[in-house]
Amino acid sequence: MALNRYRLRHKARSGNRAAKRTSELLDRTDRLIGVILIGNNFVNILASAIATIVAVRIWGDAGIAIATFTLTLVVLVFGEVTPKTLAALHPEKVAFPASLILKPLLKLFYPLVLVVNGVSNVLLRCLGVDTSKGGTDQLSQEELRTVVHEAGGLIPGTRRGMLLGILDLEKVSVDDIMIPRNEVVGIDIEDDIDEILEQLRTAQHTRLPIYKGDINNIVGILHMRKVARLLSLDEVNRAALLNETRDAYFVPEGTPLHTQLFNFQKEKRRTAIVVDEYGDVMGLVTLEDILEEIVGEFTTDVASNNRDITPQPDGSFIIDGTATIRDINKALEWHLPVDGPKTLNGLVTEHLEEIPDTSVCITISGRYRMEILQIRDNRVRSVRVYPPIKPS
Repeated sequence: MALNRYRLRHKARSGNRAAKRTSELLDRTDRLIGVILIGNNFVNILASAIATIVAVRIWGDAGIAIATFTLTLVVLVFGEVTPKTLAALHPEKVAFPASLILKPLLKLFYPLVLVVNGVSNVLLRCLGVDTSKGGTDQLSQEELRTVVHEAGGLIPGTRRGMLLGILDLEKVSVDDIMIPRNEVVGIDIEDDIDEILEQLRTAQHTRLPIYKGDINNIVGILHMRKVARLLSLDEVNRAALLNETRDAYFVPEGTPLHTQLFNFQKEKRRTAIVVDEYGDVMGLVTLEDILEEIVGEFTTDVASNNRDITPQPDGSFIIDGTATIRDINKALEWHLPVDGPKTLNGLVTEHLEEIPDTSVCITISGRYRMEILQIRDNRVRSVRVYPPIKPS
């Protein structure tokens, strides 16, 4: 009963005969327990009867007490505590050889086992217990997370992080990882053609959204691979540029990441425009963004490579107001609240319940002391954040 059922099934599927035999016995635990207890009780009662007869012949009536005490001690030490402790510590070493004996015994005493189990089940049903509803070996998501955590050295840290990242996809939506609309780099097709060409030559992204006049009017997505061919032509016009764009792929805000990952696969897409219920553009999310949630950032030191977070000599950090709370928590291993605003600017303004007009100091969650450094265009541009105060 102490066997790891998942390890047992793995070994059984791998062709281990002892594992297959043991797994068959555990498929009907009521019958397995029945045959074990029949043999166990038969031996114990027989031993007590023999010991009592021998003790009475040797010591008379006092032999009953002597036999009871002695046999109880012997059975507890040699028949219960010692072997069961050994079996609990090394279940496979005990269970696999024992299955060689238990399986034939189960066939031999099968009629008796059925009778005993039948009577037992009737008594349980009289007590209101439904014997047909047995336990299940299926794991919930949180239980699976615990299994991954407790795997320890059996699973390397990076792979353990990836497994946990996959489990977390259901808790995170595209809103949490998208590039907000004010940071989306795109091309306004109504700009001067020379400005558009210069923007294409210096673009640092593989795909760029093309829009007319306003980011809410996106007409397509342009891949830089097609731009290289266009730039080799003597004359490039807007029509040729639009001809190379692909229709934009729009997704609603709040879409869970695991759903969006499958949608990307189904639609054969790598970039999606996130829109709200009114059709206004909220931001842009890519397949790479979702993969980073699983495998982690593609850098060795997230904090030092994050342009929004600048470490200071006194141990504090100057953080851009547009930095997302999740990125800050991941980079600095903090626990700023993520159930409200997505950005540091939103967190500060929500805490103050107004847009500050001067630099002020605040404390978030009783641990994170923040000093507003710059305010512009009705937004908090930069904040100095001190390391969290350790709870006393």
